[in-house]
Amino acid sequence: MEGGRVGRAPRRGPACFWVTMALAWGAGTTLAAEGPGAEKEAARPAGAEEPCGAEWWTQDAVPPGAAFVAAASYRGPGNNDTRSNKALPILLWWSGSLFPHFPGDTERIDCPRGSCLVTRSRRVARHRRTKALIFYGTDFRAYEAPLPRLSHQTWALFHEESPMNNYLLSHPPGIQLFNYTATFRRESDYPLTLQWLPGAEYLRGPALPLAEKDAWRRKGYAPVLYMQSHCDVPSDRDRYVRELMKYIQVDSYGKCLHNRELPSERLSDTSTATTEDSEFMTFIARYKFHLAMENAICDDYMTEKLWRPMHLGAVPVYRGSPAVRDWMPNNLSIILIDDFDSPQELAKYLDFLDKNGEEYMKYLEYKNLGGIKNQFLLESLARREWGVNDMTLPNYLNGFECFICDRENTRVKQEQEHKKSHGKIPAPRPHIAQFQHMGCPVPTPGFGSVEDLSGGDSWKEMWLQDYWQSLDQGAALTAMIHRNESHQGRFWDYMHEIFLKRTRQH
Repeated sequence: MEGGRVGRAPRRGPACFWVTMALAWGAGTTLAAEGPGAEKEAARPAGAEEPCGAEWWTQDAVPPGAAFVAAASYRGPGNNDTRSNKALPILLWWSGSLFPHFPGDTERIDCPRGSCLVTRSRRVARHRRTKALIFYGTDFRAYEAPLPRLSHQTWALFHEESPMNNYLLSHPPGIQLFNYTATFRRESDYPLTLQWLPGAEYLRGPALPLAEKDAWRRKGYAPVLYMQSHCDVPSDRDRYVRELMKYIQVDSYGKCLHNRELPSERLSDTSTATTEDSEFMTFIARYKFHLAMENAICDDYMTEKLWRPMHLGAVPVYRGSPAVRDWMPNNLSIILIDDFDSPQELAKYLDFLDKNGEEYMKYLEYKNLGGIKNQFLLESLARREWGVNDMTLPNYLNGFECFICDRENTRVKQEQEHKKSHGKIPAPRPHIAQFQHMGCPVPTPGFGSVEDLSGGDSWKEMWLQDYWQSLDQGAALTAMIHRNESHQGRFWDYMHEIFLKRTRQH
């Protein structure tokens, strides 16, 4: 099923059912089901059939008995949408804990092209006006996906976190479950690539003078800092650092490869490190080099592990996004681990820079006036519509909501025009996410090759197995959707079928 697309029309079958749902919009646009048992499946009228064989964008018929009480509508800023709440498309955050509106469960949002109602109440999951379900990638599990997938609804994915949190999304069958995406990949529909970079000024932050760094070196501090407490990750960074330590002094303060104590207990507090506490930042700025290694490898996955040391002027020794050069302020601002044949070769180069201040300072020239030469980086920062730690700009959660709202309003209008034209105007074509919206490569050892690892290696058993099992899970859910399955419990039957098929092939 790897090449399957969820945009095909699902087959008709016994899994289709008729649902009666009634909504009342009261004060504060609170969602409420009307009448006892309104959330339960109703008996299907004789001869009635859910339009499961229709194209993806065909609207359901209005369930009989549906009734609405409308709250007063209003015109929001930025658009001319005067529709009442009862006429707006509904967007359902399936991952309710990420719902960005508080304290209510439901809010009206007014976006550039139109308005929508956004909710985390799953009571409207099967309503005809619920046009999109929004999933948070870390929480998405194939065996918990809402089934059957309704023909009039799009699925949207928001996933700014590490690919290790859900490798299902790195395979075509997994990512193609979704219509719209917001991920760290620049190719996604709503890119979050620079989510950890507040702006160009952040990169221009002053560095500690080289003379002070050299003074700290004379006090016994290493040239290289490593600070990780999340060990055993897909990038297998500890295996590489362990080998590097054989050839150059590395101060490691976290739980991973710990060999030195922080000067105060306060600095060891995780919350101190994650909030860019001034004392913590001053301490790590003393180092010449910072081992900046992401927990997983994927194009455009770049976190504070990269941007923070650049801000402080501790040259990142980086392994992470293979495309990281595209985003660097100039051609000489970070040291890429993968440019070196071995940890020993990297250690030799770091030692050379440690002893040659003039050569070392070339890596900090981007901090000078006019030192940021990369126009692609500057244009990307200027073009994004959301901000990082900037209260004057919207956050990317609300921005993605409006992105989906605008597209769903456009789709509704196109469907109406198609219906009015009696087919002369074509129906809107479904937009399907592609591999490059999130796809990440199979994890590889941090040092050496898979063949070098013993059979009981914990990294090998954990992450390679997780990566390939995620492929099967995406294929299983895709097959269930194509067959119009409605019972989540059958997921493991599909997984077993895939396992048996692969076994026969081998």
